[in-house]
Parts: sequence; C-alpha cells; structure tokens
Amino acid sequence: QVPLVESGGGSVQAGGSLRLSCAASGRTVNWYRMGWFRQAPGKGREGVAGIAAIRDGASTIYADSVKGRFTISRDNANNILYLQMNNLEPEDTAMYYCAAKFGGRATLGESEYNDWGQGTQVTVSS
Repeated sequence: QVPLVESGGGSVQAGGSLRLSCAASGRTVNWYRMGWFRQAPGKGREGVAGIAAIRDGASTIYADSVKGRFTISRDNANNILYLQMNNLEPEDTAMYYCAAKFGGRATLGESEYNDWGQGTQVTVSS
C-alpha cells in the first residue's frame, strides 16, 4: 500500500491557478500509474488526469473537461505527483484525490487504482 497525502487545495476566483501535490511516502512514484480524481457534492468521482508508470512509457491522459488547462506531472526525485490547474472554472469545484497502482498504463478508470489519498478541497468562485 502506498500512503498518499494531497495538499495545495484552496479557494480561488475563476481564471486563477492552483497546483496540487500528492506525496507518496516510501515509494518510487515513477514505478506506479498515478492519477487525479475529483468529486463534487452530489456527484460521483471522476477521473481528471492520469500518468502511466515509467516502464509503460509515462504517457498522460486527461478528461475532456480539463484538457489544455490541467497538467499532471511527477517529481521522481522527491516522490511527488502534481496537478497544475490553470484557468480554473466554478465547475472545477470539488474534492480532489490522488490515486496510485503499481505499474500500468495511464487511465482515468477509478477501478484501476488501489491506493487513495484523503483528498484536498478546491473551490472556484465566479
């Protein structure tokens, strides 16, 4: 199991930016497929961005709703996953979670991850 701790959430106005971080304690993050998910009040959890394990090419995938605005990346030296979020919209308001599973391709499928963080709240006002 990979302990995951998210940080970096907060409140911003529409058009602003935030960078979320996910610290993976005691693991080499580039060996894992990793992803960011979000859940808004009253809605199901949706995949936002994913990155493949390095042995699977480290490719990335994004939900259509965030393409061109969000970027997922890894700091392999410090075992941190990031989500840079630009041009935020009120519809991006949600609790954001990072997730991991050893190896594998980039995916936005919730069932394809088995380690989850506790989440960090992002609120975007208009």
